[in-house]
This record gives sequence, structure tokens and C-alpha cells, in this order.
Amino acid sequence: MSAQTKTIPSGPAAAAMISAGIGGLTIGILTTGAVLSEALKNALVLYVPAGPLSGKTTFGIAVWLLSWLILNALWKNKELNLRSVFTWTLVLLALGLLLTFPPVFEAFEA
Repeated sequence: MSAQTKTIPSGPAAAAMISAGIGGLTIGILTTGAVLSEALKNALVLYVPAGPLSGKTTFGIAVWLLSWLILNALWKNKELNLRSVFTWTLVLLALGLLLTFPPVFEAFEA
């Protein structure tokens, strides 16, 4: 009797990782954008006591979830290089985190 091994495609895991990076980057972009644009800052106020933070996190989560659903559908049966995917995830998360720090987003102000 020979043991058969079934490999599980890495696409769904890659989709989860990359979408997390995309969601983090979205929050960073919205944080910086709210500093640069009063209109965007006002549009992000979904819950007045929390201010624009409510919109930044809500839209960040929405983009994360949507990107996860799309990438999972595209990559569900694919085998991807998880090392490369992890590297890109770290880059996206680092950029998103960087864009949330006041010294960084204040540098973009005129």
C-alpha cells in the first residue's frame, strides 16, 4: 500500500496575508489623507464621538475583507511562493503603519 499525499494549494493563505497588508495600507492612506483633505476627514466621520477614526477603521476593514474575498477567489487553486507573499505583506503593513505616525503624515502638509 502506498501513502498518497494531497497537497493543499497555498493560494488561500496567500490571499489572507496580502489582504491583511492591503487593509493595513488602506488605514495608513486614509489617516494621511484625512490630514491632507478636510473633505476626506469630514467624510470619514461615521460616528461623531470617534470622529474620522470610525471611518478609517471601517473602510480599512471593508477593503481588507473585499480584497480577501477577491484574492481568495482568484488564487484558491493556485500554488504561490509564500515567502514572497509574506515579504510583500510585511512591506504593505510597514507602509500602512508608517503612514499613521504624525511625523510622517505631517510632513505631507503644506
